[in-house]
Amino acid sequence: MRNLKMILEYDGSRYKGWQKQEDNDLTVQGKIQSVLSKMTGESIEVAGCDRTEVGVHAENYIANFHTDKDLSIDSIMEYLCEFLPDDIAVKNIVEASEKFHAGYNIKSITYVYKINNNELRDVFNRKFVYHSEAELNLDDMRIAAQHLVGTHDFQGFATIAANTKSTVETINYINITEDKGIVEIEVNGNQFLWNMLRIIIASLIDIGEGKLTVMDIETLLTEKTESKYTLMAKTKGLSLRNVEY
Repeated sequence: MRNLKMILEYDGSRYKGWQKQEDNDLTVQGKIQSVLSKMTGESIEVAGCDRTEVGVHAENYIANFHTDKDLSIDSIMEYLCEFLPDDIAVKNIVEASEKFHAGYNIKSITYVYKINNNELRDVFNRKFVYHSEAELNLDDMRIAAQHLVGTHDFQGFATIAANTKSTVETINYINITEDKGIVEIEVNGNQFLWNMLRIIIASLIDIGEGKLTVMDIETLLTEKTESKYTLMAKTKGLSLRNVEY
């Protein structure tokens, strides 16, 4: 049996996240499995690297699937290009080892959050960029971000699920850049708790707008209960950028 590794990109605007749901096939995983199953005549299960939320996008999402069909890579690529919806694209397919699983042995995942900090909204990027009219203090945001880098108990920056075994996670780096009014917050970590990224991004935006201070970030890091800071960044600005194994 062949194990094929894919690199995908998708616009998550109209999807209910990555993971297929029993009562809703409007998911990225569901759409891809449906097309692959029709192509092969097999019941295809696609494994993904992360469960992106409703409305979250992906630039380089890693997935894999098994098939007995002896189709060429070019033929599979052509079929997927023709029959997948326009907001999902397969960028590359390669033969992987039998043991490879997109969700296992991940060293780090990089997400990026994009903010339009210009006075006017841009109608052409509105589905992928959050608009903040207030001028952001990027220096304060960068100082606050450095307090989050490293291994911490992120209980104060997450929604804790009942089956969560530990709230200790590691953020390897947070880079905040700006070009022509477009701010990017790039976060790389080993993995992330439920809503952790969106709460971190929201807190950094609030610092940039002067609604929070660096001291507030330190307080949230010492919280030993589920976050009292309930504001979460809108998912439309969030994209999975890279995965390292």
